[in-house]
Amino acid sequence: MSTDHVTSAVDVRQWWRRVPFHRAVALYVAVRLATLVIVAIVDVFNHHGIINDLSTWDGVWFLKAVYHGYPSHFPMASGHVLANPIALFPLFPLIIRALANVTQLSAPVIGLTVSATAGLAAVIAVGKVTNEYTTRDRAERAALLFAVAPGSFVFSLMYNEGIVITLAAIGLIALLRRKWLVAGVVGAVATLTSPVGLVFSVCCVVSSFVALRRNREWRSLIAPLLAPLGFVTYMTYLWIHTGNLRAWQRTERDGWNSFPSLLYPLRILGKFIFNPLSPTMTGQILFFGTMVSVALLVVAFREHLPFELLTYATVAVLFFAISSPVGLRPRLVMWSFGL
Repeated sequence: MSTDHVTSAVDVRQWWRRVPFHRAVALYVAVRLATLVIVAIVDVFNHHGIINDLSTWDGVWFLKAVYHGYPSHFPMASGHVLANPIALFPLFPLIIRALANVTQLSAPVIGLTVSATAGLAAVIAVGKVTNEYTTRDRAERAALLFAVAPGSFVFSLMYNEGIVITLAAIGLIALLRRKWLVAGVVGAVATLTSPVGLVFSVCCVVSSFVALRRNREWRSLIAPLLAPLGFVTYMTYLWIHTGNLRAWQRTERDGWNSFPSLLYPLRILGKFIFNPLSPTMTGQILFFGTMVSVALLVVAFREHLPFELLTYATVAVLFFAISSPVGLRPRLVMWSFGL
């Protein structure tokens, strides 16, 4: 082997080691490739096409938003609003549309690429926020665990989880460093991406309250004032666009039968406890997801994690626990990455 080849190999290894949490990155990429191979094998038998298989569920509605925008009139049947793109927040579809116009690639390919790339960014961001309060080795371990979390399969689909989790982790770093303007701006982008971004907005409120109480740090108010603006902007747009102030809530309630219910987690637990064989597979997943989340919250409090992360994890768990019929399934437990 020539000296040039040896030098090149050394350079590549040095470059690779400079990649943040490179082991977690490698594992994440390996899992995504393995998923593609499995979907390709399945497609030999169902002939749906790999892109179609990975653009299912929420991906279908994101693509409707990309191609047709948001309806100005509710699609109705029997007096109820039907499922429509209004339920899905606009940042992800806007990114897909913009990149598709620039690259001339198809919207599904762009959407899947953005989702997978955002998932990779989320792995690194989770490692980074962990490294804010503990050792590098533990941060690496956190990134590795997140890369193979049961819900991480969603990064192979056309979903916006990676974007919001990345933003939440960056926002938590900003809060830990008392970068209030950065936290507020990141929060505003997160709440324009998903209603789950409001979980981070609650963190901004709590962090600002603590900063005011301890140090009279009035600049901290910037974060809670800015963070919800994405959500407010989208709700205002829908009000103007449809003429209905509750356009999003009506679509969620009628189209997806989705609504907040304080009794929902109790129903899940009660149904399983009194008749463990009666719940469907989804019901069993929700039961164990709830149990795991509660157990991990107890551990998180006993480990004395920074209150910013505890707040985020706690509010996220509560947010999903009372979200009927979503509940604490693996994909959504993953949002509470502080656990």
